Amino acid sequence: MERLLVLARHGQSEWNLKKLFTGWRDPELTDRGVEEARNAGRWLKEQGYGFDVAFTSNLKRAQRTCALMLEEMDLTGIETIRNEALNERDYGDLSGLNKDDARERWGDAQVHQWRRSYDIPPPGGESLKDTAARVLPYYIQTILPRVMAGERVLVAAHGNSLRALVMVLDGMTTKTIASLEIATGIPLVYVLKADTTVESKAVLEHDIDHKA
Repeated sequence: MERLLVLARHGQSEWNLKKLFTGWRDPELTDRGVEEARNAGRWLKEQGYGFDVAFTSNLKRAQRTCALMLEEMDLTGIETIRNEALNERDYGDLSGLNKDDARERWGDAQVHQWRRSYDIPPPGGESLKDTAARVLPYYIQTILPRVMAGERVLVAAHGNSLRALVMVLDGMTTKTIASLEIATGIPLVYVLKADTTVESKAVLEHDIDHKA
């Protein structure tokens, strides 16, 4: 029995393009983001993958990415579950600010610490540790049982909610996770063992030039 789990970060959003901290704000995908999502679905289909259930966040950039991927795979009728637990990390007071402007205001080191440290949140927001505290219980209680039952599972979510998952799946530390970037629209394909650890992982690159 194959235990398939595919993670996909949403396609480029309007705020990604403008280099704005997004968090729980809810911008649309750009045209490029739509094409990234469609290409991810096409590529998965070409490689012979399919899904029985999909999970996504309460934010429309992830929801639309999920829908576009499934549309390209002719799987629009499968169960799709939305949950706030998979939302992007909340950037608090940084939400809506341009990243370059934030660096000018607080300095490169402080902004880098807020963005990449494991347990230091931006003002009024969540750290990756805080994000993991809602993502991981949802994964363990709701997503993982579906995978272990032999269902083929897609999770279309966000850079930091997926970083929290990848940290556990790949056995990364609070230090090594700091350097991990998850590209928009590039599926991460996991096959799990019977003990829920990772048997194999593949990164499905496709033909869109990536400059996230």
